[in-house]
Amino acid sequence: MIFALVALVVLALLATVHRYVWRRLVGDTTAPGSTLRTVGTVAAFVLPLLSVGAMTSGRIGAPFWLQQVLAWPGFLWLAALMYLTLALLVGEFVRPVLRRVLARRDAAAADRTTVALSSEAVATTTSGTRPRTEELVPAGSAPSTTSADPIPETTQPAEPEPESSAPDPVTATAPATADAPATDAPATPLARPSRRLFVSRVVGGAAAAAGLATVGYGTANVLSGPTVKRVTVPLAKLPRAAHGFRIAVVSDIHIGPILGRAHTRRIVDTINSTSPDLVAVVGDLVDGSVADLGSAAEPLAGLRARHGSFFVTGNHEYFSGAEQWVNHVRELGLIPLENARVEMGGFDLAGVNDIAGETEGQGPDFGRALGDRDRSRAAVLLAHQPVVIHDAVRHGVDLQLSGHTHGGQLWPGNYLAELANPTVAGLERYGDTQLFVSRGAGAWGPPVRVGAPADITVVELASRQA
Repeated sequence: MIFALVALVVLALLATVHRYVWRRLVGDTTAPGSTLRTVGTVAAFVLPLLSVGAMTSGRIGAPFWLQQVLAWPGFLWLAALMYLTLALLVGEFVRPVLRRVLARRDAAAADRTTVALSSEAVATTTSGTRPRTEELVPAGSAPSTTSADPIPETTQPAEPEPESSAPDPVTATAPATADAPATDAPATPLARPSRRLFVSRVVGGAAAAAGLATVGYGTANVLSGPTVKRVTVPLAKLPRAAHGFRIAVVSDIHIGPILGRAHTRRIVDTINSTSPDLVAVVGDLVDGSVADLGSAAEPLAGLRARHGSFFVTGNHEYFSGAEQWVNHVRELGLIPLENARVEMGGFDLAGVNDIAGETEGQGPDFGRALGDRDRSRAAVLLAHQPVVIHDAVRHGVDLQLSGHTHGGQLWPGNYLAELANPTVAGLERYGDTQLFVSRGAGAWGPPVRVGAPADITVVELASRQA
């Protein structure tokens, strides 16, 4: 019941936003019945349907090829819709300002035209009366028949033209002579759009350009692959022999209908280029089943690290068949840590299942992973979601490595992520425990990142005894 209500609210919100975007980009800028309006209206119906299909096709078990067909346009449109809406909302503040500027400009132009016409009328009146004042006739004398004054038009009726004759365009627009000042208006220029239409087109065009350019930039960020970051974390209990131990942390790879085998290969090559001592894959590896994505994950078998590669589940594994994926990554050479711990040379490395596994009876078990260990040794915990940091503090963890947040992925999503997570990205301290959160190497939903670039982080452990 709750899910149905949430779905209805989301659909109503999407419908409202689409209506607003259509009105500002199509309804306010195109003529009724025009080709542009028809195309824009069709797109306003088709694009949201593609987005709904992209979000639901995987959950309802649609063929993988259909998921791929729907994913690109459907998810990209969601990102475009978001940034078009933001740009148009900014445009709402620009509209009245632009209209006011144009109104003042038009008023000033009208004033200049009025002054010019008044001056021309005065000049015409003055030049027309001057001949009469210069040739006054003395009182009592007969009027001269040789006067230079023109004979009034009323005394010379014009010869009517045939009804079928069309006016000569040149004659119709010729300037008036002194003998017969013209009163006809000049030829009408091409009609200009109204001030409201002009403002709508300028603001709508600017919003469309800004929104689509932002999505293009964010897509290029994802497709170019993650960058490498380096962070040094001092641990009080780390022995001198483990000083400089390097862990390549990668999270949220999100292999799926959009990001496939080539994406996995880029990530593996980037990790191997750092020559890490250990690789930690901290959840949300996939968005789909092993049957659909197993081959796309195969490049993970090429990971190279002196002390091996380790994996913990994220929430998306439980949407995709967690048990099957745990078995598959094990076949690829990664070591799953399912509420388990291994002893490294200078510290304990533990991993817990994601909290999404609680619905399947496979949630995190900190007692099993950390309960019986020697607390004089440093402990590094792999846990997908940052929210379990308080459990880590209670169990004496020195460093927790997490992902999940994507750093917000799409600005201003980072502000929403802050509401649900203690740390969105980077390194922070909670009591005696430090928490590092990766922004992730992939993207969920739209293959777009704005303000939260994808990364792989090399965490270098530092001993205070060194």
